[in-house]
Amino acid sequence: MRERLFSLISKYNLKANSDLGQNFLVVPDIIERNVERAELNENDTVLEVGPGLGVLTDALSQHAGKVYAIEKDSRLVEILRAEYDWPNVEIIEGDALKVEFPAFNKIVSNLPYQISSPITFRFLRYDFERAVLIYQLEFARRMVAEPGDRNYSRLSLMVRAKAHAELVERIGRGAFWPKPKVDSAVIVLEPKPRDERIELNEDLVRALFQHRRSTVLAALKKSHHMLGMSKEDFKRVRGLLGAVPHAGKRVFQLVPEDVLDIEGFLKTNGLLTPFSSGSL
Repeated sequence: MRERLFSLISKYNLKANSDLGQNFLVVPDIIERNVERAELNENDTVLEVGPGLGVLTDALSQHAGKVYAIEKDSRLVEILRAEYDWPNVEIIEGDALKVEFPAFNKIVSNLPYQISSPITFRFLRYDFERAVLIYQLEFARRMVAEPGDRNYSRLSLMVRAKAHAELVERIGRGAFWPKPKVDSAVIVLEPKPRDERIELNEDLVRALFQHRRSTVLAALKKSHHMLGMSKEDFKRVRGLLGAVPHAGKRVFQLVPEDVLDIEGFLKTNGLLTPFSSGSL
């Protein structure tokens, strides 16, 4: 695997595109472990974001029935199509945040770090069985942080609302070419059953976690403008906020069910305006 990658780098005189977050995984053992973690068989259809030079893609093709690999860099798309003859792999050229996803049931990817948040929340809009994903270590720690932890954030809460996440391996920066400035980690992500997922108003979550160490009451007062309330609106309703559920709890201690309680109270009292929400 490693030899194949550096052979292609030399052959095409490649330089990684930092704007696209290109850091190619070059350690075969890590690739093999991630393929094993995905528990693949011939009935599986795998989505891969950022196949790079195809090292992971090649391993996936040997264990899954079908692999869809989405690559934004047209140079790499040309190389993948010229260098590999995979009967069960389809290369999709485009931006993984915008292209239409084909049907899939598993995800295995070494993700470009700069799209970690939006691509994760895009994944969680789909029904799939399991994802094995490589992230920047700091991001991965926030994904799995427990309520009350110093790393607990809006990311932690939103992932917890929809999925089970486990950090299963830390990866040193020397496992990539070119070497990134930070360590990485492997996350195994499994969506909760549909009836257990909690859909939250993302504007409310943003407003609360803008002041994560404040109490719920204080955070709402400080961030009322993020909920569509003018100063005049806020002055008229500020007395109601004292009755908000979990008012005295610190924001970084909230679980998704708590935020759902707060959302229900605000909506019932006309204090939360529906917004079109994007990913966190």
